[in-house]
Amino acid sequence: MGTQISLTLPSNFRVDREMEKRQIAYKGHCLVLPFPCQGHINPMLQFAKLLAHKGVKVTLVTTRYIHKTMYGSASSCIALDLETISDGYDEAGTGEASIDAYLESFWKEGSKTLAELLEKLSSSGPPVDCVIYDAFMPWPLDVARKFGIAGATFFTQSCAVSNIYYHVHKGLFKVPLADDQSLISLPGLPPLDPLDLPSFVYDLEYCPAFYRVVVGQFSNVDKADWVLCNTFYELEEQVVDWLAKFWPLRTVGPTIPSKYLDERLEDDKEYGVNLFKSDNDACIKWLNERPKGSVAYVSFSSTAKLDDEQMEELAWGLRRSKSNFSWVVRASEAAKVPKGFIEETSEKGLVV
Repeated sequence: MGTQISLTLPSNFRVDREMEKRQIAYKGHCLVLPFPCQGHINPMLQFAKLLAHKGVKVTLVTTRYIHKTMYGSASSCIALDLETISDGYDEAGTGEASIDAYLESFWKEGSKTLAELLEKLSSSGPPVDCVIYDAFMPWPLDVARKFGIAGATFFTQSCAVSNIYYHVHKGLFKVPLADDQSLISLPGLPPLDPLDLPSFVYDLEYCPAFYRVVVGQFSNVDKADWVLCNTFYELEEQVVDWLAKFWPLRTVGPTIPSKYLDERLEDDKEYGVNLFKSDNDACIKWLNERPKGSVAYVSFSSTAKLDDEQMEELAWGLRRSKSNFSWVVRASEAAKVPKGFIEETSEKGLVV
């Protein structure tokens, strides 16, 4: 069932009744479908808010499991509609399966339930004009095409990284790289040492499933009506110019709350979605007790998994750095933090 929400997303997804009563002449209707992890949802959510600010009706689509587990805080920013589709693992999301099994299920069940959603929306209000989908999952473009709907792929990564993965996808340089590989030259980028490349490319055994995801982003990119990139032109002019020669590319970033950019959206200072419950008050109190600019922030996203040796090396590196640090560790990784580390570094470190 669809819900209308006022962003930042509240945990109970409060319905904005006043917005429901108003009849708005929308400029178009975009369905925004991010990959179901925090580092992908939030950039696309920020972009969705800007579209809505321009008079576009926006429907944000999450998986059913993500819908049930998102945290947020109430705010009166921009109202979006919220809908869900299935990834085949509605009770525990990615926690129920291996990466390969999850991606296969998401492609199958996601395609089916996305088609059902598009049919429902076409009969209950303004039909969808464009599906904006995360490049990590190319299959929404195929679904959109069956309905005669435009498709825009959204890259959350920089154009420099996209350039590297694109060359791997096209077979323009071989992976895995040889041990004696010399510097690598790619259009729009400075000469790269093999160790400068993303780990998925440098070491194929690191995480083969994610290698297939990041390279698979380009399986049908040439068929997209637009290619949207979470970057800005001045940051990487040369590589943007090169990619724009063969893609209908638009730089739309950085997709962060408006408060930290141009303040187009009043009071927009929250990202809006948190898949992990956090204790912001304790963190702010601790930070306020340290000199400005003196704290190193350490986080490895919502999906990365470090082994025991890597966690130990990181911990002792922080201990010996003599710097203040705030280290974010997921509950599932907490047992890997060396015994006694938190107590021994409590004066200069905060592990949350």
